[in-house]
Amino acid sequence: MKQLESQIAQALSQVLLETYQYTLPAEQINLQPTRKEFAGTFTFVTFPLTKALGKGPEQIGQGLGEALTQQAPQVAGFNVVKGFLNIEIKDSVWLQEFAHQVSGFGADLSKTGPKQKVVVEYSSPNTNKPLHLGHLRNNFLGYSVAEILKAAGADVVKVNLVNDRGIHICKSMIAYVKYGQDETPQSAGMKGDHLVGKYYVEFDKAYKQEIDALVAQGVEKELAKKQVPLMLEAQEMLQKWEQHDPETIALWEKMNGWVYEGFTSTYQNIGVDFDKFYYESGTYLLGKDRVEEGLANGVFYKKADGSVWIDLTAEGLDEKLVLRADGTSVYITQDLGTAELKYQDFHYDQSLYVVADEQNYHFQVLKAILKKLQKPYADGIFHLSYGMVDLPSGKMKSREGTVVDADELVQEMIDTARQKTDELGKIDGFSTEEAQQLYHTLAMGALKYFLLKVDPKKRMLFNPEESIDFKGNTGPFIQYTHARIAAIQRKAKELGISWGPETFTGVEVLHETEREALILLNYADSIIAEAARNFAPSTIAQYAFDVAKTYNRFYTEVPIFQETNPQVLSFRIALSAQVAKTIKRMMGLLGITVPERM
Repeated sequence: MKQLESQIAQALSQVLLETYQYTLPAEQINLQPTRKEFAGTFTFVTFPLTKALGKGPEQIGQGLGEALTQQAPQVAGFNVVKGFLNIEIKDSVWLQEFAHQVSGFGADLSKTGPKQKVVVEYSSPNTNKPLHLGHLRNNFLGYSVAEILKAAGADVVKVNLVNDRGIHICKSMIAYVKYGQDETPQSAGMKGDHLVGKYYVEFDKAYKQEIDALVAQGVEKELAKKQVPLMLEAQEMLQKWEQHDPETIALWEKMNGWVYEGFTSTYQNIGVDFDKFYYESGTYLLGKDRVEEGLANGVFYKKADGSVWIDLTAEGLDEKLVLRADGTSVYITQDLGTAELKYQDFHYDQSLYVVADEQNYHFQVLKAILKKLQKPYADGIFHLSYGMVDLPSGKMKSREGTVVDADELVQEMIDTARQKTDELGKIDGFSTEEAQQLYHTLAMGALKYFLLKVDPKKRMLFNPEESIDFKGNTGPFIQYTHARIAAIQRKAKELGISWGPETFTGVEVLHETEREALILLNYADSIIAEAARNFAPSTIAQYAFDVAKTYNRFYTEVPIFQETNPQVLSFRIALSAQVAKTIKRMMGLLGITVPERM
């Protein structure tokens, strides 16, 4: 499509010079996609030329259109709507472009130009609770952005920073010591991450009871939160951990081990992966070294109580704590260490942090600190912020046990997929194993597509029932379109029909829906490039839906196997196959698999 756009721009530049004696280099000509309600592929806006040419925008458009039709071999016709010249391309051009696609020619974005090194950090779970619905949006977004960047030519590394230390981890540990009675995932019949999450909730319940007891004795509530025995014990445990107390470390390793087994199972089930894991326990000390370095260079300062701070008011931010008075680190401390460790490992050009928008300020601070420390990788830091996911019942809170658990939600989606698929009779002839695989494929397609089709920056409401509909802008609708085309290809093979480019060379005239599909297919690479520039899987999702919707219109209006002209028949099967290939490619960039049968 880029090559064709360049050819039309060159032709426009030439006719501007010949018709109006006006010089406008081709690279300065901006062509836009023609709006769907008008005929045409490219639109050239003539309003900016009225002063220079001394003519009205419609007159300019008419003159350019007539000249293009006569001189540009690709142009079939044109129409002018006010100051918009809509340029129509000949069917033969689309057929030639399509033959190149089917032959496997064309630019491979992943192999062009110098590769930029990009580290995408996502998931970043805490080891005191299982993954929840919010983590699902994070995981799907991070995985998809990484895959899109790879397809656009970047050298991408997917990393996961596990928050495996800190006061929140100690809360689960203290609760387990007090109430656990040596319970294990095996004895409880629970996944390890769920078991540890149970004790995080137990801590919060007991903590609130202790606060209420102190308040009843006349202690002010904010003071009570800091003085309750349970919180003091958790803080003492954190200090013991940082002092490498053997008993504390042993408990921490045991409980974290349970959680990792649970996380691994969830990651496999939802289809995301990582090239490297980092652990806060392994990066916070390096962060402390950076704090010491900053103290020596005057970037940080120490308060009377021994805590270490940085003043970022000149950067429009605030004063920020980087080390507590007791010497324990905070989130920003380990982030300083991790940023450096990632750079040592990969010498990245860009480091993306896929983290919810609640942490916008945190990452502004991180980047500002790294700049003050004069780190060479500071400018490459980018926070890929996304909105939270809400449910009709409201916001989720892990410590209160009101989260929508990821594992439970995935199972609920699978159950819903089973029910809807069975109702529609889409598993006739499937074995039990094949049916189970289809339910999982549809469930994950519904879940991922629903969470990714929305712009990442927008807060969203998740509706499980709506997401798994087989009609409309949903994952299952697109998956079903792919399965429908796979069935067409199987039937064509049974009938002995081939559909290579040499089989439809005589086709010259396209049905309107065929032309629309061919034009859309030509945008695939530019859509990937756009999605990569904006870190926006939603761009890919919308394109996949447009391709599926356009194909279904073609399928409805143009009966494929009733066609008697063998070349036209071959072309329509080839078109169907290319649509399926494009759908599979685009859905793959969203982390979604597409079924061959339904």
